[in-house]
Amino acid sequence: MRLYEYGGIDVLRVDEVERPVPGPGQALVRVRAAGIQPGEVHIRTGELHERWPATFPSGQGSDLAGVVVETGPQVRGVAVGDEVLGFTHARASHAEYVAVDDVNLTPRPEGLSWDAAGSLYVAGTTAYATVFAVDPGPADTVVVSGAAGGVGSLAVQLARRRGATVIGLASEPNHAWLDAHGIVPVGYGPGVAERIRQVSGGHVDAFIDTFGDGYVDLAVELGVRPERICTIRDWQAAARVGARTDGEGAAACAVVLGELARLAARGELEVPIARTYPLEQVRDAFRELERRHTHGKIVLRP
Repeated sequence: MRLYEYGGIDVLRVDEVERPVPGPGQALVRVRAAGIQPGEVHIRTGELHERWPATFPSGQGSDLAGVVVETGPQVRGVAVGDEVLGFTHARASHAEYVAVDDVNLTPRPEGLSWDAAGSLYVAGTTAYATVFAVDPGPADTVVVSGAAGGVGSLAVQLARRRGATVIGLASEPNHAWLDAHGIVPVGYGPGVAERIRQVSGGHVDAFIDTFGDGYVDLAVELGVRPERICTIRDWQAAARVGARTDGEGAAACAVVLGELARLAARGELEVPIARTYPLEQVRDAFRELERRHTHGKIVLRP
């Protein structure tokens, strides 16, 4: 997948390029599945140029899962034939092959699907970081916005594992899934503050915002202390009220990824997959993502 300029979905291209050669400490992975992210949309349009500039032609993608087909010198911990999941910071995983630093790979546990493995890194480590940031316990009530999305669907489960009462904001079609996972579902939209007060008894201890669009201010309105509000979308509001912005970068390592993968393989953490697309249909995949109504992850299969 290549970008030659900033722009809309139409700038996404699938090109034939030379197969990467793994360097020292790298493994070449034949990709079986790779997740796509909302952040990639903002990078592609140039909205995040000041924060994460692109050098053209640019690849895209960080999540991946696949099979090691070649190793470079001084590689440790992986060998040809290993099934792995991991990540790259080189914007390169939306491809058939990607060279990955060995420290960014972890074994794919038996029982973890390729789709779940290939879409777990960004959403999983981001969810992990947000839950760690607000530090919920058994006596706490936590609200999560975008509770059925890629990050939100994992954050609600991880917060619930900490023993907290978790309220998930989502559309009506996703309420049954939330309820089945021990989450209290609440519809978003006008009147949401009052609906949250009704199900929480008027007390909310922490708030994880995975959606943006005013939820930081809602958390403040609900009486949540700023240090227990974490947003991954509304950095301006966080700066204004003193909320936290711990996201993927705060837990971006193979150790955390491996822990999440083992939980998922044991059935203790569900990684919902909304839909899969072949790499050639990458534009269709992003059209669906940009509607912002998917339940779980959208995955490319190179």
